[in-house]
Amino acid sequence: MLKRLLLYFWVISIPLFLGLNAWQAARYYQLAEEVRRLEKVQQDQIEQNKRIVAGIAVLSGSERIAKIARDELLLQKKDPSEIMQIHIGKRTNQDG
Repeated sequence: MLKRLLLYFWVISIPLFLGLNAWQAARYYQLAEEVRRLEKVQQDQIEQNKRIVAGIAVLSGSERIAKIARDELLLQKKDPSEIMQIHIGKRTNQDG
């Protein structure tokens, strides 16, 4: 009776283990494909970030800003002799 019960157990468990193995393999390939897709998205975002940083470097160049200030805003550099500086600060009592 026990031998027959063990035989039934083996007959039922072998296809179950084979099915579980097939499911795990399918799930592994599905996850591997998802990882590849996410790595591609990450690489695309890194490339986009590099382009944005390069654009910022171009747009924030001092020569470009000076040209906009001069040509579009009609600003001009002042001679240092034309600049008056006013310092506002806390006075200290030197008398004691």
